[in-house]
Amino acid sequence: MPKITYIEHGGKEHVVDVSNGLTVMEGARDNNIPGIEADCGGACACSTCHVYVDPEWVGKIPGKEDMEEDMLDFAYEPDPARSRLTCQIKVTDALDGLRVQMPEKQI
Repeated sequence: MPKITYIEHGGKEHVVDVSNGLTVMEGARDNNIPGIEADCGGACACSTCHVYVDPEWVGKIPGKEDMEEDMLDFAYEPDPARSRLTCQIKVTDALDGLRVQMPEKQI
């Protein structure tokens, strides 16, 4: 089972096992990770599961689709290169070791 590291804005790390087929957002929700609100439940209809992907991982995960790009316009301090919505990142064995950091707040 892939291990994902969720890093709170203040630096506290949570390393959790996330089942293949879930999204990174569902892994956070199921493990009570603070900082990912996921108000829309994973429908890519808000930006409250926004994270910054570790620079080493940016090129290793599938790219953003247009709907995600549009929703990131509403995120708090989006980074064009590193910002992602965790509801749009499907967990596979290839994501073992993924590191994501939450922004200061979700909007």
